[in-house]
Amino acid sequence: MDLKRAIMELQCEMVAERNLVNPKNISWLQYDILSQVKKLEKVLPSDLSIILGITRTKLSKALKGLKSMGYIEQFPNKLDGRELYTSLSNEGSKLLEEISKKHNSIFEIASKSFTEEEQEIFIRLSNILSNELRKNRLEKDE
Repeated sequence: MDLKRAIMELQCEMVAERNLVNPKNISWLQYDILSQVKKLEKVLPSDLSIILGITRTKLSKALKGLKSMGYIEQFPNKLDGRELYTSLSNEGSKLLEEISKKHNSIFEIASKSFTEEEQEIFIRLSNILSNELRKNRLEKDE
């Protein structure tokens, strides 16, 4: 199997797994937003759009939906009241915990499928590719 096909198949399997762990039927973009907000604790939409590689308009629409579902909270930036910081609400934290529990099944399968040495190799290679993808996306926005 060549590299291109292997990456495409892994991506398809990961998307299928995401479908199984989405209990509240939020979009993938909304899930990604919640994950980044959790990681960063509070974030400005301008920064979030760069991190996720999406337009401010698309982000704004997704944030509006998440806010109406009660998964995020927004509050003004004290330095510039026009910008709103975004953070997770208690409901958003609970949702991500639910999803995280279901992600454990993927971890368990990987743990059983790979030897310890293969796990270390997979981690290293996954991190290299993830970092390079992120770097290339961020450079396009500069």
